[in-house]
Amino acid sequence: MTFLLQFFILLPILGFAISLIIPDKKEDLLSWGAFTTVGLHLLAATVFVVYWLLQGHETLNLKDIVIYQTTDYSFFIDFYFDKITMVYLMVGAILTFLVTIYSRYYMHREGGYKRFFNTILFFYIGYNIAIFSGNLETLFIGWEILGISSFLLIAFYRDRYLPVKNAVKVFSIYRIGDVGLILAMWMSHHLWHENITFLKLTNYELVSEHLQGHTVIGVFISLMILLSAAAKSAQLPFSSWLPRAMEGPTPSSAIFYGSLSVHLGVFLLLRTYPFWEHQLSVRIVIIVLGLLTSLITTFIARVQSSVKSQIAYASISQIGLIFIEVAAGFEKLALFHFAGNAFLRTYQLLVSPSVVSYLIREQFYNFVPRVKTIEDSLPKKIEYTFYMLALKEWNLDSLMYRYLWNPLKWVGRRLDFLTLERVIYFGIPAYLVGLFIVYNQDLVSPEIERYLPYLFSLIALFMVLKAFTERRQARMSWLLVVMNHFWIALAISFNEHFSFSDVHLYLSGVAVAGVLGFECLRWLKKQEGNIDLDQFHGHSYKHSKVAFVFLIACLGVSGFPITPTFVGEDLIFTHIHEDQPWLALIVSLSFIIDGLSIIRVYARVFLGPHVKSIYEMAYRSS
Repeated sequence: MTFLLQFFILLPILGFAISLIIPDKKEDLLSWGAFTTVGLHLLAATVFVVYWLLQGHETLNLKDIVIYQTTDYSFFIDFYFDKITMVYLMVGAILTFLVTIYSRYYMHREGGYKRFFNTILFFYIGYNIAIFSGNLETLFIGWEILGISSFLLIAFYRDRYLPVKNAVKVFSIYRIGDVGLILAMWMSHHLWHENITFLKLTNYELVSEHLQGHTVIGVFISLMILLSAAAKSAQLPFSSWLPRAMEGPTPSSAIFYGSLSVHLGVFLLLRTYPFWEHQLSVRIVIIVLGLLTSLITTFIARVQSSVKSQIAYASISQIGLIFIEVAAGFEKLALFHFAGNAFLRTYQLLVSPSVVSYLIREQFYNFVPRVKTIEDSLPKKIEYTFYMLALKEWNLDSLMYRYLWNPLKWVGRRLDFLTLERVIYFGIPAYLVGLFIVYNQDLVSPEIERYLPYLFSLIALFMVLKAFTERRQARMSWLLVVMNHFWIALAISFNEHFSFSDVHLYLSGVAVAGVLGFECLRWLKKQEGNIDLDQFHGHSYKHSKVAFVFLIACLGVSGFPITPTFVGEDLIFTHIHEDQPWLALIVSLSFIIDGLSIIRVYARVFLGPHVKSIYEMAYRSS
């Protein structure tokens, strides 16, 4: 039975590949292709699950492909199947099948019909890789695919300002979750000295033995897992992104933010539960976080004027309760709650357009005064205070900007002295000097050499901060992002027992994708003249093929699992020692801002209202 696990990954990949070559105007063929792919997947899943249950439902584990291996490191793809995977598989297959049928008619004659079904199938690939993952590395592949497909679906109406703006905002939160997962993998390598599988985590004696003398490390890994889960499942302080994600088409909102993608944080906690179940402090943190999220988002949901936002906050509230159930050890209840919440929110989102039209009619002909609620029993000052806080969504957006993004932008603006010429004429020679020191480390005293990784990683961070806040030249921002990776590789090269083949693996994908992206921007600059980053240009309308190639380049530079850089990023963190937390923090912060800078360049150059449009456009606040 174990070998059949690969089939559940290969079938969506095959369906996605076929959908890419179907012409745009063949709506029936596109929808039938997606419908058939997901339908066959659902049928196969049902037969497999029934057979698996009849055979005694034993846990299945398949170490499928070893991608990269050295004497002390192995990066491999691992697939895993148990009752958690079974529930997520069946719920995901049924809901995706229903949404695919719904979308055939809902998206009829929509300009991006093919793009929508391509992205849905791409999302389904990521979802299946994530739920079948047998280790954190495999999970991270699916995690990344879900992140980029989320961005593409939120920005589906790419000729409008607000969907594109909110897509970038959501991706920024996802990026924080990505780095939380990377840091968890980093410290796990040092704790286990291997790529630990979820199957081994179920061995209580093994986990207890490793955590006995490494309590702090265990808590750190657990908190990084919680950070990733909270960001993906929109728990505090990241709750405000979920209503913004509703800018996409209603079917994608239902499948992503009502049912499947938003519950991946719960899946991560369930999958890693054997690791942190005996860490009482972590369990208390998860319970408190879930409780606060449920209370606050319940208040917010009650004052929303948009039906989709109300459903989004109601879903967040329920997920907060599921977090509590997982932390309390009620695994079966959490799985049942997940399935119920997923089905309910999908149904609510799919019927929401109809409900709105019904309510508009009802309020004129059958007006009913508001029924008294529990809030009316509170003193008026307290009631009005909660009302205003809920109306402002507890200032969650403002807090994120004030304490995270604005300080980063402030630092970036202090680097305005960096120009394209200075980066090329001074940055490249400085990098060559650093390379010379790496190959001739005996010329530098050990005291100085110890601080060089921090110096070079800070240079990388400053470069990517400048790229993040660059308002003029797109090519300048792109070049700084690429150079950021080279400086990080240089910084880690000073750590002992480091193989230069690891660096070459990491930089190979960055170099190829970097040149490809730079050429796209250079060609577009020649064709259009102005591609500054102070506004959205919407060039995907006229240059759709260039936009697609540039998106591929963006994915390559950001370490998406289509180039060796994806494995290289994991290798980079493996070579950061456990007594170098500041170096890990600087590098992880660079990766967060790196991804944001790349997506920002893509969004500003290729998405949004077209700069040369002669037609009336929606206002930014609409």
